Amino acid sequence: LNLGNNQLTREIPPEIGNLTNLTRLVLYENQFTREIPPEIGNLTNLTYLNLRDNQFLGLIPSEIGNLTNLNRIFLYNNQLIGSIPPEISNLTNLTELDLSNNQLTGYIPSQTGNLTNLEYLGLFQNQLTGEIPPEIGNLTNLTTLSLPVNQLTGSIPLEIENLTNLTELILTGNQLTGSIPPEIGNLTNLTFLRLESNQLTGEIPESIRALN
Repeated sequence: LNLGNNQLTREIPPEIGNLTNLTRLVLYENQFTREIPPEIGNLTNLTYLNLRDNQFLGLIPSEIGNLTNLNRIFLYNNQLIGSIPPEISNLTNLTELDLSNNQLTGYIPSQTGNLTNLEYLGLFQNQLTGEIPPEIGNLTNLTTLSLPVNQLTGSIPLEIENLTNLTELILTGNQLTGSIPPEIGNLTNLTFLRLESNQLTGEIPESIRALN
C-alpha cells in the first residue's frame, strides 16, 4: 500500500490493522496530524514501514514491537514525543531505523543493542538524554551511527570500538564529556567522523590521526 507524496490529512484509520497481509506500508510526505494508531501492530507481515515527513503526534506505539518481520522503519520528520519504546528491541530483523527530527525524550534504550542486524541508526535532532548505552557496541553491522543534536551526556563508550563496519560516526551537538577514546582508531572503515559542539577534553588520540 503506497499512498506517499499526496495531501492526505488527519489520521490513519484504525481499520488499517485489518490489512494483515500487508508487507509494505508507505505514507510518506502527507499531512497526517494525529497519532500513529496502535492497530498498526496487527500488521505482522510488514517488512517496510515509511511514515516520514508528516506531522504525526503523540507516542510511538509500543505495539510496533509486534512487527518482527520489519527490515526498515522510517518515522523521521514528524512531531513524535515521549521515549523510544523498548519494544523496538523485538525487531531483530531491522537493518535501518530512523527516528530523527522528532521531539523524542528519555534515554536511548539499552535494548537497542539487541538489533544486531542494524546497518543504519538515525536518532538525530531529538531531545534524548542520558548516556550512549554501551550495548550499542553489539551493533557490529552498523555502517552509520547518527546521534547529533540531542542532549546526550557522559563519555563516548569504549564499546564503540566493536563497530568496525562504521563509515559514519556523528555525535555532534550533544553534551558529551571526557576524552576521545583512542579505540576509535580501530574503526578503519570510517570516512566521516564528527564530534564537534560537545564538552570533550584532553588530546586528540594518535590513533585517530592515523586513520586514512
